[in-house]
Amino acid sequence: MSDYHIAANKYRTTPILSITKESATVKTFAFNDKTCGNAKPGQFLMLWIPGVDEIPFSILETGKDGTVSVAVRRVGEATEAMHRKKVGDVIGIRGPFGNSFSVKRGKIMMVGGGTGIAPLLFLTTKIAVRAQKLVFVIGAKTKGELLFLDAIEKACTETGVVATTEDGSYGLKCLATEPVESLLAKEEFDMIYTCGPEKMMRRVFDLAEKHKITFEASLERLMRCAIGLCGSCVIGKYRVCRDGPVFNRERLREVIAEFGKSKRDFDGKEIPLE
Repeated sequence: MSDYHIAANKYRTTPILSITKESATVKTFAFNDKTCGNAKPGQFLMLWIPGVDEIPFSILETGKDGTVSVAVRRVGEATEAMHRKKVGDVIGIRGPFGNSFSVKRGKIMMVGGGTGIAPLLFLTTKIAVRAQKLVFVIGAKTKGELLFLDAIEKACTETGVVATTEDGSYGLKCLATEPVESLLAKEEFDMIYTCGPEKMMRRVFDLAEKHKITFEASLERLMRCAIGLCGSCVIGKYRVCRDGPVFNRERLREVIAEFGKSKRDFDGKEIPLE
């Protein structure tokens, strides 16, 4: 293991600096960590909630002063405990881990859903000034679940944002993949980045294959060690924590039987994606 990985894997404790409520179920937590402050878009960290559990999160934002932010959706015991935290409470950090998105120029499309928008927003802040054109397709079930919409519109300009909701409460009433298909049918893009529900990403992947567009997706799997030892995050021959979480078209073709279809549970058993 390199000196960099040894440093990244070392536990650090840090107080929570700020908490922002993004929706009924999502809060953004900011803290200071110089090691994760050097993270690249797409990388993740392991956040330890003392006395509860350690769980992975994509990095939403970093600052020059070492400030780091993550978006936490309340979905279980650990995230429920995190949502009860207050400014000044101490948490533990390891990371950053994994690879990152490649930074491309030209005509770029982002497709995000849920808290999967977080790493895409981080990436957007890095490439918006370089891209010839940047379109961000964002989807959620309801208007209240559309995350970071203001920040995305600021980065892309409003005309570059396509918002969808399944109930029609904001933007287009459809799944995020529908405007993606329409956009690709009438315009050429050089790159597609996506993160969110895996079934959504699989549909976007299929469209990228059809139109022969360079493509990268950030995958989510059960992660315990984050350094490639435990095998809980395996997809095909790859360990998402070490070989990912960002995968390109070529690698996803190698795990096509699982991508968008199944994952591993706590016992390592392959189970269908919901």
